[in-house]
Amino acid sequence: MKKILLVTVLSAATLTSCVSKKKYVALETELSNTQSNLQRTAMEKEEAQAKLDAIEARVADYNAKINSLKESNDEKMEMNDLTVMSNNTKQKMRATLAKVDQSELAMAKTLEDSINLAVSYNLKQSITEDSESDDVQITVDKTVVMINVSDKLLFKSGSYRLNNKADGLMKKLAEVINSEPSMEVMVEGHTDSQTMVPGSHIQDNWDLSVRRSTSIVRALQDKYNVDPEKLIAAGRSSYAPLVENSNKENMAKNRRTRIVIIPNLDKFFALMDSE
Repeated sequence: MKKILLVTVLSAATLTSCVSKKKYVALETELSNTQSNLQRTAMEKEEAQAKLDAIEARVADYNAKINSLKESNDEKMEMNDLTVMSNNTKQKMRATLAKVDQSELAMAKTLEDSINLAVSYNLKQSITEDSESDDVQITVDKTVVMINVSDKLLFKSGSYRLNNKADGLMKKLAEVINSEPSMEVMVEGHTDSQTMVPGSHIQDNWDLSVRRSTSIVRALQDKYNVDPEKLIAAGRSSYAPLVENSNKENMAKNRRTRIVIIPNLDKFFALMDSE
């Protein structure tokens, strides 16, 4: 009986040992496979990263080439602009730029910016000679000159008849316009949003804005000998305000006439120089 019990115990121990060894071998194999997979994944990641780095390098190289071409093209365009201007005009422009606000000049990043500053400065000096500079605002966009003139300089409230005190301004405008035969000039009337009481002559803000621009166009043609073929009369009523019509001060800013002209640079600077 004792022998049977001893044999049974030994058999059980041997069987347990075999099972444990099989599990160990299986786990060891699984570990090995996992390590191999990790190594393969790490290599694939490195390869993918290398490809990504190469692509990014190519993109950076292309961007650098594009920027280089753009800068070169911009330089060529500026050189072309310079060659279009006569030497006399260049000298006059440099002399004008020496007079402008140097803080504004410091913000001029291109030749076009410098030309715009020079044109704006000369035109404002000429036009505002006999009027308050606050009544005339001049901006230049690619040598297109836009002049905003306050209505208090041109008209009485609710009227479309030109004031006598506008004569100096109108004369200067006519001289600038007549300096360029091929120029077109658009005169736009603008009002505030206040509703007008219809009268015997004016129906509403549309009517007032158009009548005011027409009055200026007629004066330029009849009194200052501007070719009517160069003139365009337009009215915008209250629908293109500079600021919100929220108070009297803003309404005064919106009551204006905008005159758009395109001067020839050589003739423009010659005109300013002669004065």
